[in-house]
Amino acid sequence: MSRRQAAGAAGYVPERPTLPKLRKDVQTCRGCDLYAHATQAVMGEGPTSAQIVFIGEQPGDEEDRQGHPFVGPAGKLLDRALADAGIDRSLVYITNAVKHFKFEERGKRRLHKKPGGLEITACRPWLEAEINLIQPPIIVCLGATAAQSVFGGAYRVTKERGLFVQNSWAPHVTSTVHPSAVLRAPDEQQRHTEYQKLVDDLKKVRHLWKSLKK
Repeated sequence: MSRRQAAGAAGYVPERPTLPKLRKDVQTCRGCDLYAHATQAVMGEGPTSAQIVFIGEQPGDEEDRQGHPFVGPAGKLLDRALADAGIDRSLVYITNAVKHFKFEERGKRRLHKKPGGLEITACRPWLEAEINLIQPPIIVCLGATAAQSVFGGAYRVTKERGLFVQNSWAPHVTSTVHPSAVLRAPDEQQRHTEYQKLVDDLKKVRHLWKSLKK
């Protein structure tokens, strides 16, 4: 690993970034080894004026192939949950803590593999650049990896989900489960229960968002 790689993504982030420039330059990132096997890097999408930023873990198989965040099964569930909570996806910015797909191959399938702490840390400059450009009043971490990237390793989504705290990145930061966790629930009843909890958390986000606009 080169000295530049050891420093993570910081050396690859443009000095005067815009969202289009970040999307272009992230493709050349060699801040960790994940680029070597992924199809492409996947930057976040949404308006620069977004009041809410959602941060997931990493691109999945579909995201890696298509080059867009949250377009696979978890993304479709998130779309439904946002709609049920009264949040228009076109008005929010959605990204991931890690920009390359980490996976292991099983036959012809590519199965998701959780990013490690070094990979999360290496990719953080990209996420930080996105947040600095948008400066959202609200950030929502979807799952443990996103929460770890924003809050550090001691944060526990199971204990803190749905609670808003002030953070150096935004005045109102919270967490909930990643939509993929709902899909992994063992049976239909449990999936329904977990989905409703996710929608309830998103309704809290919508309520805060509306109160800030008054």
